[in-house]
Amino acid sequence: MPILGKEPDIYPPDLLTNPSVLADLSKQDTATESTAGSMPIGYCIYTLSRREKDLMRKLHSQQIRFYGPIITKRFRSPGGRMRTSYVPLFPNYIFMFGDESDRYQAMTTNCISQCTPVQDTDQLISDLRQISAVIGEGVAMTPEARLDAGSPARVKSGPFAGYEGTVVRREGKTRLLLSVKFLEQGISIALDEALIEPM
Repeated sequence: MPILGKEPDIYPPDLLTNPSVLADLSKQDTATESTAGSMPIGYCIYTLSRREKDLMRKLHSQQIRFYGPIITKRFRSPGGRMRTSYVPLFPNYIFMFGDESDRYQAMTTNCISQCTPVQDTDQLISDLRQISAVIGEGVAMTPEARLDAGSPARVKSGPFAGYEGTVVRREGKTRLLLSVKFLEQGISIALDEALIEPM
């Protein structure tokens, strides 16, 4: 039984899967460029300690586009009962998509330590799309706080066909490391070597 129920970790729910959601944002951004200068539409937010969920609630209520990957963690309580909790995949990090007005609104939440513009928003969205799909499939994964050197590879078949990452070998197993390049963090999943081709 979960200690607390899972809350939305993305707004809108189709942010990463529906190209028109971010296309609308790009149009808004282009329309304001002449008056506000060129604005990036992606931000990497570093929250105050343990304020990720609080920030996501506030962004959701203000209808500001965001994604803060949440994963399920199971553990045994001191009394021996199995517990489920929902924790951030990348502690203290939330990804927000918006204009200068959205950034300002986010800063007024008193949950943010730092808000950094992301120059390559397309790459960030591609990285987050892969991470989100793996979380959605419920595949066993390992959070990676640092990226190991490895061979670039692409999954050629199976549910993750087309995904790109780095092949690493751990404990005799082949793992595909999927990263959020901006953070230099990611996740790794065990895959059959036959499903992977070098890039």
